[in-house]
Parts: sequence; structure tokens; C-alpha cells
Amino acid sequence: MLTKRIIPCLDVRNGRVVKGVQFQNVGDVADPVKLGKYYSDAGADELVFYDITASAEGRQLFTEVLRRVAETIFIPLSVGGGIHSIEDFDRVLKCGADKVSVNTGALRNPELISEAARKYGSQCVVLSVDAKRVDGSFHVFAKGGREDTGRDALQWIRDGVRRGAGEIVLNSIDTDGVKDGFDLEMLSAACSIAEVPVVASGGAGSAEDFVDLFRKVPGVDAGLAASIFHFGEVRIQDLKKKLAENGIPVRR
Repeated sequence: MLTKRIIPCLDVRNGRVVKGVQFQNVGDVADPVKLGKYYSDAGADELVFYDITASAEGRQLFTEVLRRVAETIFIPLSVGGGIHSIEDFDRVLKCGADKVSVNTGALRNPELISEAARKYGSQCVVLSVDAKRVDGSFHVFAKGGREDTGRDALQWIRDGVRRGAGEIVLNSIDTDGVKDGFDLEMLSAACSIAEVPVVASGGAGSAEDFVDLFRKVPGVDAGLAASIFHFGEVRIQDLKKKLAENGIPVRR
């Protein structure tokens, strides 16, 4: 059985790591370079770096901070925010990213997924999906969770994989920052139709939530979280120990 990945997420705004609840009331946390190094040294399997306001503000991702983070860590780095063109892919990869995450840019131009997969390979292309329940179905939201696209999230995931996305990061806005557990229903639905790795995001509040995630949705490849790691509520090595004790394979 493949090992499950544990992934801290740096939500970056104006060069600082921030965190909010359901994409609201965002507050300052830390310096991304120092925090990235801490996670690299602490046993994280990967690091995610999101410039969370790039698309909403209509600008390019801050590359200087990204370059400094990439130079400091020794684990795979996935980067997103303000990715709207192949040129954006190229710029971010040259800054040291291993994978590039697209969200709003792909919604505006789905062909971007196909173009990037052809040029860089599917393993480099991550489709990030912010989804929320609306009238009994899962809708895709754009611009950092600010805009309901009306698009069905499961159909969008299926389309993204067909176009060449090599990984899906599914973030439930309903559970984001609430710390009451991952959105198991939404994740189960996504895993049932996605033929690529699915990363669960949104809702982790304890190590037990990761145990529940991997037990109840065995198709999920990785668990992503932010605040519980940032504020020391859960240490990555302690989490991996607990997962191993519960029969869930992890890289130690």
C-alpha cells in the first residue's frame, strides 16, 4: 500500500503566512521562509505554497518569497495563486516549484490544464478545487472562495483529470478552518470519480481527524492542513506516529 502524505499549507498574503476560517477573518501567522524550513526539517512529505490573493487582485504570484522558500526546503514544493498562463507555469517552476496548482486560471481557460500537461507532464499539474455545498450539490468557487461559479465540482474534477491534471487538491469551504474534521462525504465522492491522487484539504483539527480521513476514505492520497501545524496543536512526527500505530502507512 502506498504511504499517505502529510502536507502543511502556507497561505501567503503580502509575503506573510496567514490563516482564516471559511476563507474569512484572515490573520497573520508567520514568515513563510522560516515556517517552510521548519516543516521541511520536521518530516513533512511536501509543502504547499498558495498566494491566496493573487487571482482576486489580478496580479502575478510573488516570486521573491517563493524563491526564498524553495531555496530553504528539501521536500517537494507545490505552488499556486495567480496562475493563468503557460508563462506563469514557467516562471513558478523556475523559482523552484516541483508542481504548479491551478484554480481560477483553469476555470477561466480549461485548456490551460491541457497545455501545461503537454509541456511539463501531468505530474506537474495540480488542479485545486475550492468547493462548497449549494442547494444539495457541490459547487466550485473561484477567486479564493469568493465567487460561486455555478459549476458542479465533481464534473469539474472529472474534466480536469481528462484534460491532464495529475493530482487534485479538494478544499471544502464548508469545513475550512473549522477544525471539526475533513469533509468525508465530499472527498469520498471525489475519490470515486478521480483516477489520480486526491489531496484532502479543509477541516483538520486533530491527529484523530487524519486517522478518520485515511480509514473512512482510503482512496485519499494525502491530508493537507495549516493552522493545527502552524500553532503547534499537532506535530507532524507525532501525527505520523499515531497514523502508523493505527495501521496507516506513512513515511517516517
